Amino acid sequence: MEFLNDILAALASSGWRQIVGGVLCLIGGLSTIIAGVGVLRFPDFYTRLHAASVTDTLGALTLLVGMAFLAPGFLIVFKLALIGLFMTLTSPVSSHAIANAAYTAGLEPLIGRFTGKKIEEEGEA
Repeated sequence: MEFLNDILAALASSGWRQIVGGVLCLIGGLSTIIAGVGVLRFPDFYTRLHAASVTDTLGALTLLVGMAFLAPGFLIVFKLALIGLFMTLTSPVSSHAIANAAYTAGLEPLIGRFTGKKIEEEGEA
């Protein structure tokens, strides 16, 4: 019973917000670093764009949530939520527009040009 009282006292204090916010900021920073490594390591434009868009968006949103836990007031949390909403709406659209522009300009992936047809199995004629 004493252990449960200690847990409830820890949740009632504001110290846990700093711990959770710090851990989320650390996870977001590591995710952003992984995105940078993916941009450097992947072989072609499209895989690099995928690494940058998906992982960087995840890292930025995790950082924003971590900062919301560390924020002193509701107005700052509201502003961070608006920034997160803006990023969630614009990042996938801009990544798609960049990939579409590159493909339209003639930049082919390493696997070759997409024809839109299904690949037939070897046994079928």
